[in-house]
Amino acid sequence: MITPAFELSQDSDFLTLVIRVPYTRTSEFDIYVDGEDFKFYAKPYFLRLTLPGRIVQDGREKASFDIDKGLFTMRVPKETAGQHFEGLHMLTSLLAPKGSRSAQPLVEEMGACSMSEACQEDKDEEEDFDWQVEQQPYIESSEEDLKKLQKYGFGNLRTGVFSRLQEELSEVIDVEDPENSTPAQRRSDRLNSETTIFCTDHYLLDLYEGEETRQVHLGFKPWWSELKPDSDAESTVTFTDEEKEQMRKFTNRSYVLDKATRYHVWLSLVDIILAYIYDVRTTEGEHNVESAWTIRKISGTLSWLETYHSLHEVLVSFGRRVLCYPLYRHFSLITTAVQDAAHIFRGGKAFVLKCLLAIHKIFRYNEPAYILNDLYITDYCIWIQRVKSKHMVALAEALRKAELHKNDLDLELQILEEAAELVIEEEQEEQLKKGAQDGGKAQTNECEEEDESSSIEEEEEYSSSEEEEGPDSCVPKNKEEEQKGVPDGPATTCNCSQEHEHGENLIQELGEKLQEEELRITEDMPQITVPSSSTVREEEGKVEGLRKTDDSQLPVPLDRVKITNAGSDTALLEHRLCNLRILNTEELDSDDEEEPNQ
Repeated sequence: MITPAFELSQDSDFLTLVIRVPYTRTSEFDIYVDGEDFKFYAKPYFLRLTLPGRIVQDGREKASFDIDKGLFTMRVPKETAGQHFEGLHMLTSLLAPKGSRSAQPLVEEMGACSMSEACQEDKDEEEDFDWQVEQQPYIESSEEDLKKLQKYGFGNLRTGVFSRLQEELSEVIDVEDPENSTPAQRRSDRLNSETTIFCTDHYLLDLYEGEETRQVHLGFKPWWSELKPDSDAESTVTFTDEEKEQMRKFTNRSYVLDKATRYHVWLSLVDIILAYIYDVRTTEGEHNVESAWTIRKISGTLSWLETYHSLHEVLVSFGRRVLCYPLYRHFSLITTAVQDAAHIFRGGKAFVLKCLLAIHKIFRYNEPAYILNDLYITDYCIWIQRVKSKHMVALAEALRKAELHKNDLDLELQILEEAAELVIEEEQEEQLKKGAQDGGKAQTNECEEEDESSSIEEEEEYSSSEEEEGPDSCVPKNKEEEQKGVPDGPATTCNCSQEHEHGENLIQELGEKLQEEELRITEDMPQITVPSSSTVREEEGKVEGLRKTDDSQLPVPLDRVKITNAGSDTALLEHRLCNLRILNTEELDSDDEEEPNQ
């Protein structure tokens, strides 16, 4: 808390208190009166006085506040009329907490029980702590000291404001020591801070994935887009009752500014209006709790007490801060805001004044930002109403022709985007390769499935044809059919396993048929019995005739049929070529008889 400067005076019935509280919110004052106690609070100021007499609140008290001088004046009636309060000029004594002005000696001799823990605990229990804030009287800075301090605010007319408020208002500006920081040092610190805080991931995310939200912001139609900036534009702008009331509260004052200072004031005004335009577009015209932070953070004038020397410097500062601090960071928002600013300044003083009144309202209801109204916005609202229209038109034309490129922001945006494009191309190539490999695998699987289905169909066709032909259809009925069915020479090799199995089945069936034919031949041969001696000769003639039987009489020529079982083939030939002899009983009984010739 800050102890403000104050003065006390009295008459026979009233006590008058004058408290100096510059740069405070005029809508919030807390006053407490109770006998000898008087307390005053207006953030960040706090004053507690212990008066030499008693005062009361009985409805006769009055209070007023001079905004220009920052003086709060209050007249409070005395409890006892005509009582004279002594020592009102003893400010240090008045600031002392109640009860501290006692006559207790600084050194007190303690008794024997002073060292005992019981006595010490009893004393701790009886002792009351003084929880009141310690106050120090305010000392005004001399003119020589003020001249050494740096200037800031509207037209660089303020100085010494932050010498005692910096601790309370550290969230308002980013300058660590505004009273001793030169404009060049502030600019250097600002540029370094922006370069350090710039986030490449955030920028690229908004660049490649924030298209839908960006189009909403760019397509939004703010209030100034509905008004045509012609010669009668000021008559088309309407102010609300609240805005009119706020303008009536402003003090009519004049500003003596030299040419260089007026140029700086115009450039700072452009910077503030650009920040306001960005907030309107990103919130779609509905300001929220973050609007005060957004406006003062984007504006280098409000956050760094910056003093610009050219319009290009203003645009570069605005572009850099848009890409570093707020939620939506895209270069198209920067260029669109510049064109909106040209439209507003071309509309005249009424357009600009309406923007300033909106900013004043946003800061007025924000706890740490209200100080910026006293430093900049209030003075701008008063000053803009007296400027010449030709300066507005000239500034609007300069904004319309201004060009801002990504390389001007000195954030290496072009290199960053080129690197991102290369990464995207590599990812696309990898995806194409992966897709081609997956497609080849899928095609191979389709071919295998087609081969399996075709083989299944062939097996089904073969089985159906077998059922139609029957089991005997595979055996040729004559020599020509046999030659067609079983060709000479080496067997033809089939590509498909099904055809190979089919050929083996045919050969097996053919061998079975041949064995059946062999059995038939054996059965067709006449049975040989042992006849009597009278019929031996006749039987020999029959056997001899059987030996001369032509091979063509057999149903299948055996010399052209290949039988896998060589043993059965040899036995069949031996059976055909053997010579038969009919033995009588006497020859069978003789053991010395030689074996017959074959």
